[in-house]
Amino acid sequence: MRNFDLAPLYRATVGFDRIADLMDRAMVGDTATTYPPYNIEKTADHAYRISIAVAGFAPDELSVEVKENTLHVAARKAPEATDRTYLHRGIATRAFERRFALADHVKVSGAAHENGMLHIDLVRETPEALKPRRIEIVRGNSVEAQAIPAETIDA
Repeated sequence: MRNFDLAPLYRATVGFDRIADLMDRAMVGDTATTYPPYNIEKTADHAYRISIAVAGFAPDELSVEVKENTLHVAARKAPEATDRTYLHRGIATRAFERRFALADHVKVSGAAHENGMLHIDLVRETPEALKPRRIEIVRGNSVEAQAIPAETIDA
């Protein structure tokens, strides 16, 4: 495994600590874990969906939480009180926890359990303060500039 020196990045930037943390997680993270299988798809310009195969789990055995720009998905199967004898048990219902790093301003808009799949919908909501805006230039000595929202600008 390679080690990257991020010192040049820190000398020329301010506030990009999260990128270094993300790179560290990608290099060391749990990339070898393949259970449960999942898909990440882009459903619109600023919308995404994570679909996780959770066959054998009921909705009340699943947990979806967002903590500090990280999506945590976990499942705990309630202990079975049955006298079944399995000849082959191929449906994995073992407990799991999977984490997804979320970019800034990405919010979970909903989650649904359907046909053995857990669908988690995400949307990127850019705050008004970060959207582009045009600054009006006034004539004369007055310095009272006024910002004009980007939606009102004729492109």
